[in-house]
Amino acid sequence: MEIKLAKTAGFCMGVRRAVDTVLEVAQREKGRRIYTYGPLIHNPQTIEVLTRRGITAVGSIDEIPDRRQAVLIIRAHGIAPAERKKIKESGVKIIDATCPKVGYVQAIIKKHSALGYTVVIAGDREHPEVDGLLGYAGGCGTVVATIEDAEKLPALEKVCLVAQTTQDTEHYRRIIEKIRKKIPQAVVFETICSSTEKRQEEIISLARDMDAIFVVGGKNSANTCRLADLSRKQDAPTYHIETADEIRDADLMTFRNIGVSAGASTPNWIIDQVMDRIAEVHPSPFPRLGLLLKAWLWAVRTDVYSAAGAACLALAGLFLQEIPASAPPVATAAFFVFAMHVLNRLTAGKQSRMIGSFREQSYLRHEKIYAVAAVVSLCIALVLSLASHWLSFVVLFFMSLAGGLYNMKIMPGNRRFQRLRDIPGSKNFFTAAAWGIVTAVLPALQGGGSLSPGMAVAFLFTFALVFTRSAMSDILDIQSDKLLGRETIPVMIGKEKTQGVLKAILLISLIILLAAHPAGWSSALGYFLASCILYIWICFRLCDRRAGLSGAVVEGLLETSYIIAGFAVLGWLVVWRV
Repeated sequence: MEIKLAKTAGFCMGVRRAVDTVLEVAQREKGRRIYTYGPLIHNPQTIEVLTRRGITAVGSIDEIPDRRQAVLIIRAHGIAPAERKKIKESGVKIIDATCPKVGYVQAIIKKHSALGYTVVIAGDREHPEVDGLLGYAGGCGTVVATIEDAEKLPALEKVCLVAQTTQDTEHYRRIIEKIRKKIPQAVVFETICSSTEKRQEEIISLARDMDAIFVVGGKNSANTCRLADLSRKQDAPTYHIETADEIRDADLMTFRNIGVSAGASTPNWIIDQVMDRIAEVHPSPFPRLGLLLKAWLWAVRTDVYSAAGAACLALAGLFLQEIPASAPPVATAAFFVFAMHVLNRLTAGKQSRMIGSFREQSYLRHEKIYAVAAVVSLCIALVLSLASHWLSFVVLFFMSLAGGLYNMKIMPGNRRFQRLRDIPGSKNFFTAAAWGIVTAVLPALQGGGSLSPGMAVAFLFTFALVFTRSAMSDILDIQSDKLLGRETIPVMIGKEKTQGVLKAILLISLIILLAAHPAGWSSALGYFLASCILYIWICFRLCDRRAGLSGAVVEGLLETSYIIAGFAVLGWLVVWRV
């Protein structure tokens, strides 16, 4: 079985720029109402998210009540000059998010219409981009949507031909041929966006190689519909869907290889949900391997895999500090991590669930079971810590309290920081610190140890690993986090800078691990745990969603860095201790 994601799937440059512009304005212009001139992009789910954030789409400035206190954003499609003038005269503050490539076509039309050319636009008459382009023709423009329209053009002396930026490349070539036969002196411009061309070339290639194609995007998106049409022209079974929920209507049993592409207005989180759903329902050609894979993905989705990872890190923490292994500290870490992960997902709030992760369906379907399991796990962790050492119980109790309050309002009024989660970058720091305490500090307290250099080494190792893995997930979710207004580290400083910071943290952690044994701070296990650092370093390639893996698989691969710590302990016991 192969599920292949098109490299070009998702937001194009112009759409990404428009969305980023709107979100930056919403963050900056706190005292103003934010409007977009028409739906910002042709994706209903993204529009719903923006609407809930107070960003409203209007079809006319007459729909804006208090224009002096409003900001109107021109979407990527652009608008006609006359419409822009009307908006300016109304007193509304304008911010232009017109795609630069659309702006280039507008400039061509404006220049040639001023020189007396008749402007012919190859495109969809009802599309907002075409409507805006016609406005630059000064009444000397016409639209051709089909070869027949081109055939009907009258004999003209000076013709300038351009295309809607998302037009079908092959269709535009045929229109060019027809017009050049009819009007040889016509001036022709290649104005189809390079992103559109690559997207169309890739869908044709996918449709020829795959048994079936899923095209993801709004049914009102012209470029998405065009991708589906191109796929069907290759005689490939093609499904144009808006969300992963529509996959249940498709019979995937007969398809071995499935290709996935998406329109220029489709956000990553919807594409990821589709990839996850296909991977979940698509049958495996190897039943036994398929069962193992499903069991692994189940563990990842239910946070059982995270709990197992915490147990491995706690075991490593004990041996790093040269404390005899015992079950209670390892079990305490596993139960606590499971409880905190589940409780925080359950209390994340409706806004976070607007953009659901691959875990969303499982949590919604079995919410009560998860809640009971989390409470029971937390109680077990607290009882184990109390039975081992009173100080361990006190530390774990206050950590549990802080974890439970993370998503809850603790500050009154309309303050910016009402919850712990509102503090920028807090999730990564608090999560890594909590893991470090339960896998390094508590095992020392429960195992009869004390504050030592070995404890510091164990804490810093776990902190670096968990902080890096958490921030790498945020890199993958940067688009949805921006939409929801989450101020994660990648949102604040960008993907590249975040990766640079994480690599520096890992490098420092690696140096400490390798130097700890010669310095007498910890056992030689640090040499073996270096494999966890090297593994997560390799996983940086997964930060590029073009890896084409489902979200559950990527999360599972990242969390495997914790499981490797368990194998490192086993290797150390066999090789070093023996």
